[in-house]
Amino acid sequence: MSGHLAVVGLGPGDIRYLTPEADAALVAAQALYGYGPYLDRVPARANQTRHTSDNREEGARAAAALRHAAEGARVAVVSSGDPGVFAMAAAVCEEIESGPQSWRALDVAVVPGITAMLAVAARIGAPLGHDFCALSLSDNLKPWDLIERRLDAAASAGFVIALYNPVSRARPWQFGAAIELLRRHLPPPTPVVFGRAVTRADEQINVTTLDRADTAQADMATLVIVGSRETRVIARPGLAPLVYTPRAVAEVSA
Repeated sequence: MSGHLAVVGLGPGDIRYLTPEADAALVAAQALYGYGPYLDRVPARANQTRHTSDNREEGARAAAALRHAAEGARVAVVSSGDPGVFAMAAAVCEEIESGPQSWRALDVAVVPGITAMLAVAARIGAPLGHDFCALSLSDNLKPWDLIERRLDAAASAGFVIALYNPVSRARPWQFGAAIELLRRHLPPPTPVVFGRAVTRADEQINVTTLDRADTAQADMATLVIVGSRETRVIARPGLAPLVYTPRAVAEVSA
């Protein structure tokens, strides 16, 4: 089968963070599939079609792209950040597993990108310098009680936690509930980083503490990093603070 499907990570926003491999995959594609605002970040090119769909139509988008590739076309599905982190690579794999046998014969490439937690962490220092995990607070595809259990486990185990999809118009309360849950495990001075629209023109980075974390600061363009008991903040007069988690654990329980 001659068709080719690339699942491409666009990075956090600024064109400087688009990898050369991702740029080459976009240039080579005959057709692009993606959520509208993400496709808008890709320059229009002659003889290249664009197929826009809603943010919640990942499965249908992946299936449409696979059908197009199965016809022999070179197709790219775009994701913000990295396509393998809460994004389109998993959706494509799900459709391949449940779809026709011909889809399994396609040449499929997942092209990585810089995901939001890495971009935000780099802006502020090294909060992910020791063990960490990433959780999505969206309960569209999993129940809220499972999210709560995972938050409990991550916080009690001492992980730094990167929170994706903290809040949306349809989910206004979950982030506040998550912060209250984390306050039961972690001390009030635990550093919390709000990174909104990182690398874009309206970027905002705010460092606060768990007891002062204001849930109104978060939206769907925000990545939140909640530190562990080990995470430190270095104040720098006249400069932004540095937030980091030491590579060595200060105290190991017997």
